[in-house]
Amino acid sequence: MGFYKLKDIQRKKLIRVTTADISLNSLLKGQLKFLNQYFEVVGVAKDTGVLQKVREREGIRVVDAPLERPISLVKDIKGLWFLYRLFRKEKPWCVHANTPKGSLLAMMAAWFARVPHRIYTVTGLRYQGAHGKFRFILKTMERLSCLFASNVIPEGQGVLQCLKYDKITNKPLQVLHHGNINGKDTTFFSCANTIKTATPSISGEKITINGLSISEARSLIRNKLKYTKEDFIFIFIGRLVNDKGLRELADAMKMIEDGKMSIKLLLIGELDGEDDALKKEKLDYLMHSKNITYLGVQADIRPYLLISDVLVFPSYREGFPNVPIEAGALGLPAIVTNINGSNEIIKEGVNGKIIQAPLDKNGNLVNDITNELYTTMLWFYHHPEECKRMGENAITLVREHYEQKDVWKALLEMYNSL
Repeated sequence: MGFYKLKDIQRKKLIRVTTADISLNSLLKGQLKFLNQYFEVVGVAKDTGVLQKVREREGIRVVDAPLERPISLVKDIKGLWFLYRLFRKEKPWCVHANTPKGSLLAMMAAWFARVPHRIYTVTGLRYQGAHGKFRFILKTMERLSCLFASNVIPEGQGVLQCLKYDKITNKPLQVLHHGNINGKDTTFFSCANTIKTATPSISGEKITINGLSISEARSLIRNKLKYTKEDFIFIFIGRLVNDKGLRELADAMKMIEDGKMSIKLLLIGELDGEDDALKKEKLDYLMHSKNITYLGVQADIRPYLLISDVLVFPSYREGFPNVPIEAGALGLPAIVTNINGSNEIIKEGVNGKIIQAPLDKNGNLVNDITNELYTTMLWFYHHPEECKRMGENAITLVREHYEQKDVWKALLEMYNSL
């Protein structure tokens, strides 16, 4: 079926909903502008400070909605009523939502407002890892989101299988393209473009790498971070919480230090998670070890991927993670755990290694993966040629499977098939 732009026909109205504007801003960057060529796109989310940035960058109309991520009966009823009135007023052809809470309320409101097409993209399953009554509540929320949706799209094959296994929905399920909600601009995530457009900031000093060769840029950034040419650098990017495997990563690094090898760890991400925070002794070690550098949150992670050798991503739960794709686009192999999404992006021995830790009946990793993580990190350190080969494979796989324009095209084809 052909694609139609504004000049061809009057555009149908497409409302995209996320719980907060940060998801519209990051998860759907560029996609909304692309779709706005074919539909009248409206972005709906709670304004936490970047909603107008989305409006300006994507060229779409946006609506600030009273949506909250935590479960709150009173606030959720208020959000549901707001969305219902909005949909009745706007009369959209389609409401498409992702992120759990926003999707539940959007699918319910759209059903009551008789919106003909209600699409729920399942980017992750929050009930995995939860226990008792809270797990039951989260599972029920997923079932309701799927019930009120007319189309359910799992972000990856792992999520699809879990939806079936846990009997969340009986609706037909199909992953778009090879998975991932937005794909990656592999031109942006390339070594050449990183050198041209990135300006890393280290200890408040902005560093210019434009005009340097790749090796010169790597050496300059490494020197600023007090790394030597011989250092083998593992990089972790994500929230520094237990659920991301930081407890085990800290223990693995302690074991590595005992061997007195030139192995370093670079940490980028937010210190987050009151309910899932690292124990003080683990966090203190990560913050103060001479072999670990913590850079906090970085708006542009490319320069730090450029200087690293291997991504280490021992997460316990994901939907379809972006970090291994971004690292792969810049030529890094990855160490991941055998979980949804990660084990779809990484092929054992091809573009990385998968820690084959056992899973429980709920699909959660069984503790402890420290020894497997330690052994795998040492393997990469002792096999630099294999590391290089896997990194080259990673670039090819990302371009073949997760190129952003291909993901957008598959999404557009899905809309046109409705």
